[in-house]
Amino acid sequence: MTLIVQQMTTRELDSELFGRDITFEYSEHWVGYALLALRLIMGWTFFYAGIIKVVNPEWSVRSFLLFAIPEGNPFGGVWVTMANEWAWLLTPLNQVGLTLIGLGLLTGTLFRLSAFFGAMMMLFYWAAHMPFENSLIFSEHMVYVFLLFGLGAFGAGRIFGIDAKLEQLDIVKRNPRLKILLG
Repeated sequence: MTLIVQQMTTRELDSELFGRDITFEYSEHWVGYALLALRLIMGWTFFYAGIIKVVNPEWSVRSFLLFAIPEGNPFGGVWVTMANEWAWLLTPLNQVGLTLIGLGLLTGTLFRLSAFFGAMMMLFYWAAHMPFENSLIFSEHMVYVFLLFGLGAFGAGRIFGIDAKLEQLDIVKRNPRLKILLG
């Protein structure tokens, strides 16, 4: 039995963080796999959370906003108002929003836009879960926020994603600012 080990190629990244120059190495070979896997996992997480709400005609944000918010939440009154006065709008926005964000992440389409709105939704969920029972400040929702930020910063939508093709369109080439939505 012969074991073939591929030599790991590394690249160096230079950046500035908090006013300090930093340099670090990363594996050129594995970073693409890691970004693609994280993108697909996050995409499925959002898509599944959305589609199960879409196909359930009984689902509404109302029950979550009225009964799942922990006692002592600093925004308690906001959630009650949203449940009583805005459920008619927030229910389809939540259903469709989660589903479309998931599809955007899964397919790498308008990836940065999808990641941004996904992060915004997670910030709302984070605020709804205050005070935290198992941690002082952070919950899984903040992990999602920063994971989506990182995936957007790396342009993970270009890895086997539709955004790689969209960026080749003449309209994008003529309007490079459109790339802020892609990647």
